[in-house]
Amino acid sequence: MGKLEFYFLDVFAEEKYAGNQLAVFRNAMDLSDEQMLRIAKEINFSETTFIPSDESKDSGYDVRIFTPAEEVPFAGHPTLGTAFLIRREIISKPVEQVVLNLKVGQIPVTFERTDTEQEILWMKPKEPSFGDIFEPGEILQFLTVCRDDIDSRFPIQHVSIGIDFIFVPLKSLDAVKRASVNKDKLFSWAGDKPAKTVFIFCPQTYNRENDMNVRLFADYFGIVEDPATGSANSCLAAYLVKHRYFGTSKIDIRVEQGYEIVRPSLLYLKAEDKNEKIDLAVGGKVAMVAKGQWQ
Repeated sequence: MGKLEFYFLDVFAEEKYAGNQLAVFRNAMDLSDEQMLRIAKEINFSETTFIPSDESKDSGYDVRIFTPAEEVPFAGHPTLGTAFLIRREIISKPVEQVVLNLKVGQIPVTFERTDTEQEILWMKPKEPSFGDIFEPGEILQFLTVCRDDIDSRFPIQHVSIGIDFIFVPLKSLDAVKRASVNKDKLFSWAGDKPAKTVFIFCPQTYNRENDMNVRLFADYFGIVEDPATGSANSCLAAYLVKHRYFGTSKIDIRVEQGYEIVRPSLLYLKAEDKNEKIDLAVGGKVAMVAKGQWQ
């Protein structure tokens, strides 16, 4: 393995040293799967991406995504962060869209100018699928909240976008802050169920400008808690319009995540339920932190 160029980025970040950390490696075609996984474990961010080549393929760029535990077919903040890096360092000129070739297929990322220097990057994820609905008693085996903390107006449900999540609606920010997951009990309960990560959310926030506060517990992927999760928030956007959480089939909201682990993140969600299909868009800002050579 020769020297590789790598970059550190903060994604879903309104400024540096916030949001979700991402490492991106270029020209990684000579790395084996095992080497990619070992590098991802060494860095120990929630995800690390590898761009095999600077050359485009089928009008997009091949990208692989690894957590410290395994390769995943899709994840939100690696998608936005890697698209940012490709435009800045590989294409090296302003373009309106960058397409990533991921395991789930091609994902386009667009760039929206704002009043600040940071643009908002938007991705259109694949439409999530909705799975089993669970009773509160099942979830309380491993999620340390009270039964009264759960918002029973909405279902506890498995939702997937290539990665599987258990969505648990809570009533208050206090409940979200108190919550934790017993991973041994979770894995025992989950067994062969596809979803082994827990996403909790409520309509109360730290910042009055935001609409929701969320947390994701992802021990299954080697991440105790993720500071910002584009894939899970893609599913959340679909969940909110499907179940009319805000009383409407259309949303345009700001979601905060990571405050409890001192990595404040902000995600922009748009969704519309058109009966036969749910249109989704997930956005956020990206900040470059560092670049170097991997020895």
